[in-house]
Amino acid sequence: MSLFGGLIAVKGVTFLLFCVLAIAVVGYALGRVSVKGVNLGTAGVFIIALLFGCFFFEPLKAQLMVTGESGEAVSYVDNALKVIESLGLILFVTSVGFIAGPKFFGNMKKNFKSYILLGVLIIVAGGVSAIGCIYLGRALGETNYAEFTAMIVGLLSGSLTSTPAFSAAKDTVAPEYVNAVAVGHGIAYLFGVVGVVLFVQLIPKLTKANMEEERAKLTQIDDGATEKKTVGKLIELDGFGFAAFSLAAIVGIFVGMIKFGPTFSLTTTGGCLLVALVFGHFGRIGKVSLMPQEGTLKVFRELGLMLFLVGAGIPGGAEFVEYFDIMYFVYGVIMTIVPMIIGFLFAKYVLKLSLLNNLGSITGGMTSTPALGTLIGTAGTEDVAAAYASTYPIALIAVVLVSQFLIIFFS
Repeated sequence: MSLFGGLIAVKGVTFLLFCVLAIAVVGYALGRVSVKGVNLGTAGVFIIALLFGCFFFEPLKAQLMVTGESGEAVSYVDNALKVIESLGLILFVTSVGFIAGPKFFGNMKKNFKSYILLGVLIIVAGGVSAIGCIYLGRALGETNYAEFTAMIVGLLSGSLTSTPAFSAAKDTVAPEYVNAVAVGHGIAYLFGVVGVVLFVQLIPKLTKANMEEERAKLTQIDDGATEKKTVGKLIELDGFGFAAFSLAAIVGIFVGMIKFGPTFSLTTTGGCLLVALVFGHFGRIGKVSLMPQEGTLKVFRELGLMLFLVGAGIPGGAEFVEYFDIMYFVYGVIMTIVPMIIGFLFAKYVLKLSLLNNLGSITGGMTSTPALGTLIGTAGTEDVAAAYASTYPIALIAVVLVSQFLIIFFS
């Protein structure tokens, strides 16, 4: 593709990178626009990526072409975007794990039962909402129960922005209904991202929370990990901690590949998060530091989130336009809002969690990576990541099981 009347020729991977950076510039600008103090933040990048996918996905495919084995032209845009999405996810969740690690186990020890209950409750509420949508759809005339259930399960995974649930659903449904799962996921993903992002900003404003007091309530008594890892002079493999970060990501990828049963695994997300939590907790092996610099973690966290949203948003925008149906979108909205509200009220009035602990747990229970990034900015502290990291694994397992349950019993 030529820009500025042919003065600059941008092609192939270079053109893709140009688009990614352009989306980031416009997306961050959109994210800065506030309405009564509420803004999209980094999720603005996702909105622009969706719009780009709606209008420019085909030209992008044309720029990323190779000659296949049979001589035909084949686009590698899907694979290229998947690489960007996966790299972003690895950078983000590994950073979150390192940030949360020093206080994670102390936090878990104090609120272990609460995190389990909340993680399960949020996903079960999503599952019950999905069942309600199934019966509503049947009442409105849906006749192909198996295909419609596959669509609803796709909507559920999209409303919870859950890649593991999406993958498990595709593996469980009959081959002819795999596309229905994919379509549902694409339709619900937009509100699944934006809805939780707005929720974690609106709740502090609606409750008129004093953020300084709420941040103070997050202070946890850790188990001495911080002191233990700073004793003596540690050897750092590099000044920024890139080596330690890379090691955690590599081990996390392998852990995420381990299968538990026929379909369930922690995936790259869960594996990198778990390993980074452990690295962040212990901080060292002997005299070798395992902890990256704080500045490195903050940069990787934001860069990773941006890349993830671009990689997921461009193809999502193309699917959103192609398969959009207003009723399916409404079903997705229901499956995003109901679990959030139920989870928030349960955490506040039954579990008695503080506001930021509550909202951090909600982002983990909703498996919402973008919302955690927004909540860190809203809260003004990295400590909310500990609540996210505590609830996320519980929700990860529960959403996969609920998705498979829906397909088995309602198809």
